[in-house]
Amino acid sequence: MRFLVALLLTLSLIACAPRGEFMRLDELSEEKAALAPQLGIRETIFVGTSRQKDEDGDYGFLRAGAPSFLRYDVFVPFDREPGQLKWPKTPARANPQTDFLTLADREFEDPAEFRKDLRSAMDRRDQRDIVIYVHGYNNTLAESVYRVAQMHSDLKVPGVAVHYAWPSRGSALGYVYDRDSALFGRDGLEDLMQQVADAGAQRILIVAHSMGSVVAMETLRQTAIRGRRGVMERIGGVVLISPDLDVDLFHSQAAAIGRLPQPFLIFGSSRDSVLGLSSRLAGRLDRLGNLKDLAPLADLEVVYLDTAAYNQGSGHFNLGTSPALLQLLGGIANIDAAFRAEGDARVGLLPGVVLTMRRATEIVLTPVEVLAEGD
Repeated sequence: MRFLVALLLTLSLIACAPRGEFMRLDELSEEKAALAPQLGIRETIFVGTSRQKDEDGDYGFLRAGAPSFLRYDVFVPFDREPGQLKWPKTPARANPQTDFLTLADREFEDPAEFRKDLRSAMDRRDQRDIVIYVHGYNNTLAESVYRVAQMHSDLKVPGVAVHYAWPSRGSALGYVYDRDSALFGRDGLEDLMQQVADAGAQRILIVAHSMGSVVAMETLRQTAIRGRRGVMERIGGVVLISPDLDVDLFHSQAAAIGRLPQPFLIFGSSRDSVLGLSSRLAGRLDRLGNLKDLAPLADLEVVYLDTAAYNQGSGHFNLGTSPALLQLLGGIANIDAAFRAEGDARVGLLPGVVLTMRRATEIVLTPVEVLAEGD
């Protein structure tokens, strides 16, 4: 009973928090809009979604029978700490010096138009790498798109950003709905991966947060079982951030996939309080994202990074919100290079303790100043 009361109190506090919404730069005063070009940069985010469009033309939490394809050009301000994401409540209170805003948006008429625009974006960057981000539990479309823009910018990822928006309820009290939607969202992500491959991507990196890890792993399992080798062979790595995923289920998914895409990185925190609540709800001690012992992953070719020393708030999104951790990791492309190296080299790149158990490797990340104090 005490746990239930604490859980309801926590959820009610989260539910009262202000939610992010799209706000276009042209909704601001002419004076504020004129300042924007000198105050930030543009991040282009391509979106595939299985959310249904509502009467107001917004993509809400209902589940769609067919996918939609969108693009958002997001204004990312310079004047903020890495990991910080702010959105204005009203146009009158908007500040382009600190707030994320929408510069432009587009809804594609069909997948062919989406592929054409995505191909053009790859041509402009002169690269064929795509990063597909999959959001987690309790997200609106606006929140997830802005978060992708923030992460892609802060991590200085070289590839083109694509976002898969599955139909989350966008409510702290919608956990069961989101669990069902995560399974519903498998086909949409599989279709998006195919669209990205057909657009000419040579390497696809999957980055999933929280419950989005269920969507990602189920989709990779499904794609492998269906024998879609043309897509699977282009998966050049997987990053799971605070995965809200049962460990036994993860094993089952990995077995069906076969050899896991490499590198396969799991960012967790042994002090993740959100996953602590999820563990209690699931009736298990641990989720994949808050393991305290690497033994359950010993037979898998994965690298597990414990970010507990960099906890921010609940510790559920350290990779996206901790300035120190963002600075340490530098970029997903650099992470890839780091984990293709031998274990000894990893220690020099990432300060921490490296523990290897058969095929799995755990790195307990430690702030540089903590290491210095221990010398």
